[in-house]
Amino acid sequence: MVDRMEKRRVTIVATLRNSIGAVVIVGIALAALVVLSLLLSATPLKTLRYFFLGPLQNTYYFGNMLNMAIPLIFGGLGVSLAMRSGSFNLGGEGQLYSGAFVATISALALARWGSAGVVVALFLGACTGGLLAGLSGVLRMKWNTSELITSFLVSNAVVLVVSYLIAGPFMDPATNLIATRMIPESFRFTRILEPSNLSSALFAAVIAVLVVHLYLYKTKSGYELRLFGLNPRFAAYGGIRTKWYQVWPMFLSGAFYGLAGGMAIFGTYYACMKEFSTGMGWNGLAVALIARHRPAAVIPAALFFAYIESGARNAMLHSDVTFEIASIVQSVVFFLVTSAVLQKIGSVQRRSI
Repeated sequence: MVDRMEKRRVTIVATLRNSIGAVVIVGIALAALVVLSLLLSATPLKTLRYFFLGPLQNTYYFGNMLNMAIPLIFGGLGVSLAMRSGSFNLGGEGQLYSGAFVATISALALARWGSAGVVVALFLGACTGGLLAGLSGVLRMKWNTSELITSFLVSNAVVLVVSYLIAGPFMDPATNLIATRMIPESFRFTRILEPSNLSSALFAAVIAVLVVHLYLYKTKSGYELRLFGLNPRFAAYGGIRTKWYQVWPMFLSGAFYGLAGGMAIFGTYYACMKEFSTGMGWNGLAVALIARHRPAAVIPAALFFAYIESGARNAMLHSDVTFEIASIVQSVVFFLVTSAVLQKIGSVQRRSI
């Protein structure tokens, strides 16, 4: 009984520390935004008003803000799964982009399948991202190569290939955009907050968070994955298949990125446009870092990033600042969360010694 209460107390303290760290990071990022507005804008009060209140001023802006968070939730879940296993997936950009492309082409080929075609197309898109990330896991298992480097390099190459396919063999000649043909209307998710772009993909994102949480904390495989991430050598002594958990979490990570791409196409864009997903992969990584790879914290972290982007767009439209102000704030967040992760790793290493 005493041991159980002590474990609960330790869990509560750790959760509070993580929450305080996230609040501090968000506070510093918003403070940086205020300073930038004062320095770069001739009308800083107007800029700040549209930045902070713009995403909430009507259903159009609010719905679009929520819609921006959907691919970030899937990407954040993917990175969180990899990090829980001790791996690091830097290939989110290519995995999301290729997953979106394969899901689009599959939807065009399966136009007559109806709702079954939607499931198959999304599954194929997820498998595409999973295979790309899983390749890095296989290389780590076979030759102990760094999945951080291989996932990044493979992603960069895949982005170029997909862009060529969109601008070449699969380009729709009937449009002025560099994009594929539009997916059938029967494959498009239902809008739930018109006139915004928010679709029923939001419900899928929430369900995905619940599924990942249950997998990590309520299943044997999830327990083994977390144990392997904490101490691979101890996991091996305990009879856990260490080679499997070098590949499987990376596959899941890429699959969630690929699913994020498919959701973006079926819920928002309806066609795969060249480089439409630029930045989504990196933002998904930042979301996972802010959430400290906890599935339940991915949703507020994704909403925070979506809020920054939506606010920057509003400020750009109604004041004299450019959209790059959002990139600067996101860079500040990246710097802060990366520093926090490095400090945490250092403290763990000191305790182990």
